Amino acid sequence: MFPTEPAAVNNGFGTLLKNRSFMLLWMGQLVSQLGDKVFFVLLIALLENYPHPPGAENSMYSTLMVAFTVPAILFGSAGGVFVDRFPKKLIMVGSDVVRGLMTLAIPFFPKEFIILLIFAFIISSVTQFFAPAEQAAIPLLVRKENLLAANALFSSTMMGALVIGFAIGEPILSAAKAWLGEDYGQELVVGALYLLSAGMMQPINFKENKSISETQAVIHPWADFKEGLRYLKKNRLILNAMLQLTTLYCVFAALTVLTIQLAAEFGLKEKQFGFFLAAAGVGMVFGAAILGHWGDKLHHKPLPLIGFLMIALVLGVFTFTHNLFLALVLCAFLGVGASLIGVPMQTLIQQQTPPMMHGKVFGFQNHAVNIALSAPLAITGPLTDALGLRVVLVGMSVVVVVVGVWAWRNTRRVLQDVI
Repeated sequence: MFPTEPAAVNNGFGTLLKNRSFMLLWMGQLVSQLGDKVFFVLLIALLENYPHPPGAENSMYSTLMVAFTVPAILFGSAGGVFVDRFPKKLIMVGSDVVRGLMTLAIPFFPKEFIILLIFAFIISSVTQFFAPAEQAAIPLLVRKENLLAANALFSSTMMGALVIGFAIGEPILSAAKAWLGEDYGQELVVGALYLLSAGMMQPINFKENKSISETQAVIHPWADFKEGLRYLKKNRLILNAMLQLTTLYCVFAALTVLTIQLAAEFGLKEKQFGFFLAAAGVGMVFGAAILGHWGDKLHHKPLPLIGFLMIALVLGVFTFTHNLFLALVLCAFLGVGASLIGVPMQTLIQQQTPPMMHGKVFGFQNHAVNIALSAPLAITGPLTDALGLRVVLVGMSVVVVVVGVWAWRNTRRVLQDVI
């Protein structure tokens, strides 16, 4: 179906489309990402069938979300420990199979809320092994000169899965419930997505030229975590790139909260806040497509700095506009800026990290990103209530400019040579 990658110069997405193993990985992660988003919707849908005390419905939703998000904070680095010791394909395929089988098992257990919490916690925990393995797998399948295009493709499909997954989650589950039965139809569809992802990635042939000795196979999570931290302290370039990615995810997490109030400001219903996030996602896809196709011609430009300035500009002027169409255009513009940060920085980390450190570094990155996505959710709401939406957005704009300029001044001498 896809021939092996030819020995040719970089020509953007064209070369990647001829790389069979990479395409299988890309399609597998796309289906797996969709599975993650639809599973999240499934958890909310299942609560209707679980008994709860009068007036405790909102508390159950909050508790379920905590059970689903806490593993990302607790075990964000743990996956990387295994990635350095075991085959990447085994970890990714195994993660999908476990999540698929556990999702299929939900209907066979008693409808007790504590049981649903356990399923949410375990499935979310297993997900923490998939992400670092996936990031470590890309450099094994793609030549160094094509990493920018590869990360552009992954970033665009990740945002696409985020937008599409939440949009189609409810219709898919409703259709499954009607066609396949109320008792197990929804779980069957979500479990099938995970198992389909595992099947897609099974034929991938990784070139991992190392064997796992008994000594290497022994897991020392804390020691490995400290080793990865020491490596990042020594390699300030990778640490700086990770800081920029973390800042980017913090901004998007805060926007997830702020867009709910922004929807009301523009006369929309609060539940229509997804329009703004979808517009940002479209912008990220567009920006990633530009980088994937013309990235080799843009590598000498200060892309991350331009991206941070674009985001800061949007945040600064957002509350001064009252036109919905203009607001959506600004969100798309913000998404383009985000792609100029995320794609080059992820490519830099992959290029500059030696294979034996892939798991530790990507595990630490996964941990940092998960915290960056969680912390703003807790503090943005109270800050907005205390200071007002405009003050928070302008304050975020100032922080983004400061971080962007500081990061670029620390890396501008070397970024042009490695991206």
